[in-house]
Amino acid sequence: MRKEQNHKGWNEIKTNDSWAIFKIMGEFVNGYEKLSKIGPCVSIFGSARTKPDHKYYKLAEEMATKIVDHGYGVITGGGPGIMEAGNKGAHIAGGTSVGLNIDLPFEQHNNPYIDNDKSLDFDYFFVRKVMFVKYSQGFVVMPGGFGTLDELFEAITLIQTNKIEKFPIILLGIDFWGGLMEWIKTTLLDAGNISAKDLDLIHLVDSTDEVIDILDVFYKKYDLRPNF
Repeated sequence: MRKEQNHKGWNEIKTNDSWAIFKIMGEFVNGYEKLSKIGPCVSIFGSARTKPDHKYYKLAEEMATKIVDHGYGVITGGGPGIMEAGNKGAHIAGGTSVGLNIDLPFEQHNNPYIDNDKSLDFDYFFVRKVMFVKYSQGFVVMPGGFGTLDELFEAITLIQTNKIEKFPIILLGIDFWGGLMEWIKTTLLDAGNISAKDLDLIHLVDSTDEVIDILDVFYKKYDLRPNF
């Protein structure tokens, strides 16, 4: 909540901002040190509010198991819902299960399926997003809310602008994502705000087998390594 106007507090804010740099640096150092050792992984994104009996929870768990069976680990945001399902599937399959948890006033808590040495906590969303982008060999994006959309469009933007190397971005769930893709094609593209080739950055699928096929085809051509 904003306080009443008080210009005297401005210098205090500037001082606190300067010291915050060390905390930010610490999160980067810890993240780089731990995630540089995890090997090739695929990130699974989706809503923290999805319940275990929901079809998308079950689909995320199934997909994570297949991802592990094909030689990848799994990274999630570390919380409940789709994130929990992704870590659960990886854990059951005996694969690497990473959780990048964010400190939030509601919703978020570490799920129990993350490897003990691969659970990281972040205060800063932007540091956490760097870790996802740097150490993921692909993004599988399942139905979610604002946070899921944030991760999706950040990755698309970074690839589109050549700030990072290309990797697969896969939307799983045609019923959920079909309307967004149609809007992108008929509104963004028709308005000239993106180019036709930008559409190639996104795959829209409806099955876990399609996800695996896209990953396998891509990495028959490209090396598995961090993205920058």
